[in-house]
Amino acid sequence: MSVRQSLLAILDQGPCYGYQLRAEFDRRTGSTWPLNVGQIYNTLDRLERDGLVAKGDSDAQGHVYYHITDAGSAEVADWLGAPVQRARGTRDELPLKLAVAATLPGVDVTAVIAAQRAASLGQLERLENTRYAGASGAEELAWSLVMDSMIFAVRAELSWLDHTERRLARHPEHAMALELATARPRRGRPALRHPSAAD
Repeated sequence: MSVRQSLLAILDQGPCYGYQLRAEFDRRTGSTWPLNVGQIYNTLDRLERDGLVAKGDSDAQGHVYYHITDAGSAEVADWLGAPVQRARGTRDELPLKLAVAATLPGVDVTAVIAAQRAASLGQLERLENTRYAGASGAEELAWSLVMDSMIFAVRAELSWLDHTERRLARHPEHAMALELATARPRRGRPALRHPSAAD
């Protein structure tokens, strides 16, 4: 998630100080992505360095208010108007773990999938039973949007686990096992192959 753009978007509504920004971020995300104040101020320092916010005056309590600049407002408009770009490839541990496990001789991948399915079902149950503790209104709506996204992600993971189990069942174990290669690998990264529609 882009904390930088989120904080800028909040500042586009009006000047804020650090703790206030954290509280506003929590209100708008249902406290599902906790930020510490140090992270807020580090981000504000970078935003100021990049000319997207300017430090204003302090109030009687010593709070330093940050104001968005025209360049910052333009970045907020660009961020809100652009789709989120997903990274190519994956850094998600689960698909990488199952891909490696499926190619290791002697590993019961079905057991690995079963353990993950049990954990994912438990997570789904916890998410579906979580209730908003605050007052109803815009904050509850923001919280529910984030929670819905998390629930849909776990459901998608469970569906993918079922799909993976069916695919692996079509392959004999000896056909999947990869022994260590004897050829020396070439230097550099291998060329990225585009996934085919087959299988």
